Amino acid sequence: MISIWVGSSLAIVALLSLAHRSLALAMFVAAGGLALFTLSGSEVIATVQITFTDTSVLLLTLIVGMIPLIGGALELSGEMDRMVNNMRIGKRPFLSLAPALFGMLPMPGGALLSAPLIERGAGSTTKKIKAAANVWFRHGLLLVYPLCPALIASAKIAGLDIYSVIIALSPAFLLTVLLGYGFLLRGIHGRVGSNTRFSFQGLLVPLGIILAAPAIDLLLKKTVISLHPPVTTAIGVTVSLALAIGVNRLTVSDLRHIASKMKPWNFSLIILAMFIFLNIFKESGAPALFADLHLSPVLLGIVGGFLLGVITGRLQTPVSIIIPIYIAQHGTMSSTAFAVTYFAIYLGYVISPVHPCISVSLEYFDTSLRSFLRAMAPVTGIALLLTLILGMTIL
Repeated sequence: MISIWVGSSLAIVALLSLAHRSLALAMFVAAGGLALFTLSGSEVIATVQITFTDTSVLLLTLIVGMIPLIGGALELSGEMDRMVNNMRIGKRPFLSLAPALFGMLPMPGGALLSAPLIERGAGSTTKKIKAAANVWFRHGLLLVYPLCPALIASAKIAGLDIYSVIIALSPAFLLTVLLGYGFLLRGIHGRVGSNTRFSFQGLLVPLGIILAAPAIDLLLKKTVISLHPPVTTAIGVTVSLALAIGVNRLTVSDLRHIASKMKPWNFSLIILAMFIFLNIFKESGAPALFADLHLSPVLLGIVGGFLLGVITGRLQTPVSIIIPIYIAQHGTMSSTAFAVTYFAIYLGYVISPVHPCISVSLEYFDTSLRSFLRAMAPVTGIALLLTLILGMTIL
């Protein structure tokens, strides 16, 4: 047990201390440190082999490597400029709506689709604010979006109706919007676009290319049940990339230039490292260690949920651990208890170094994890404090 605690602590330290240099390196080192204290050599080899032979992981690695090429193609062709010039709204609503738009159609690495919009629309805004806004506003709607897979599955685990859960989470969603506007977008003024004549084509063509990937992904998931989710995502991203290349008649030389600038292999390596870390975390015994702790509802649901959100960079994994323990130890779970627990997990999730959207956003905007966390500290800190206060009154 002590070795698991030591390994887990070292893994967190490695993630936080090395991520500003290389996110992939940080996750590889964290995985190695955790494995050193919890797994044998043969177990480590077997876990790594599982990662490299998992077709869904390999597909995801490929998908995330392809997504930045879409933005690069639109940028090189000028389509990105035309789209931003024809979005005639204020910069603050733009910086919140653009990532939220793609967040409603969730797909792996989707933050890379909204990142170019943030880059073009935010002007001289600092890199850390661009990355923070891209992550914070992209995920806010997932608290109340009825088609969010993690929310649907979590409500089912807790034995709750999805819409009762959404009602209970609505205050949390409004809080994220208010905090985001008050801290992340403070001081940003002006409007997106230009004084040129408005063009529907200039807006709809690039927007259609970007939305083609998540739209096809969602459509295939709902209609072609036999296809595995990573396959539908790969099809959607491939179609979107093909449209970006075909509509703009890009040449092989153009593609080389885009690849050289966007460095898609960096994004793929991050995803691969992330899954190696997550698989080692699962095999290390750390989840069972959390499950064996006899904690109060506040410590289990809010503190434990937040920490697991940070460690795993996931919503579903902490939910799968905490909600069954909560129900076993404290009886049924009410919608309000679910809401504060889920929101605490969410807050850990949106600042986790192993959250793919954070990783790719930092890479895209060329900023550090440390700067990103400084920008996110006020919004997550206040939200977590309010969640703790509410939790102590209802749990």
